[in-house]
Amino acid sequence: MVVGINISDLYGKRILTLGGHLLGEVKGVLLNMEEQKVSHLLLDNMDNLTRSSNLRADFIKHSIAYKRVRKVSDDTVVVSEQE
Repeated sequence: MVVGINISDLYGKRILTLGGHLLGEVKGVLLNMEEQKVSHLLLDNMDNLTRSSNLRADFIKHSIAYKRVRKVSDDTVVVSEQE
């Protein structure tokens, strides 16, 4: 069974690892339009990331690959420890 979620419902949720470590809060969502799916959860606003002088490093530091998501609840997104 496939369960859908509204992308807008992800904003503001706390991101926790399976071990309970707080990584941050969902500030943005990056979409892969070719595959029609969520690619990454952003821990910083996209505007801040695009202004970075080191975009690649800051993107890696301030994003979580959506494939790490294990559970989405009312106020949290639980992710695996590593990709």
